Amino acid sequence: MSGKSRAVSAKGVEEFKLYITRALPVGAVITCADNTGAKTLQIIQVTKYKGRLGRIPAAAIGDYVIVVVKKGPPDLRRQPLGAVVVRQKYPVRRINGLRIAFEDNAAVIMTPEGDMKGTDVKGPVASEAAERWPRIANLASMIV
Repeated sequence: MSGKSRAVSAKGVEEFKLYITRALPVGAVITCADNTGAKTLQIIQVTKYKGRLGRIPAAAIGDYVIVVVKKGPPDLRRQPLGAVVVRQKYPVRRINGLRIAFEDNAAVIMTPEGDMKGTDVKGPVASEAAERWPRIANLASMIV
């Protein structure tokens, strides 16, 4: 008899999810890569993160995080906003063996519905984030 229970095998074929090292812990200050006026963002929560007790949650490229604006217009500051990480300094290994690292950690502010708050993305966007978030891919000038 198989070692798996029926509930696990009934799931079907699970799509392949690439492992990306989570390099941005809660408390990290990152740059804002859109034209909303915000300059720097601080990560305060990583949504859908499941970790060990006592471990600080961390985010990677393509993850949805909750941020607060540290430098920017007063109407955006001091309130939690959703954002998607589009770049990270720590190298990401792709399936073809290529490692890609960006020169900064950056995120794009999103609305709760999943739309972008800004109308433009500054700098390159990782293809891992563009695949998961098509609205970011539409507005990105460069996808790496």
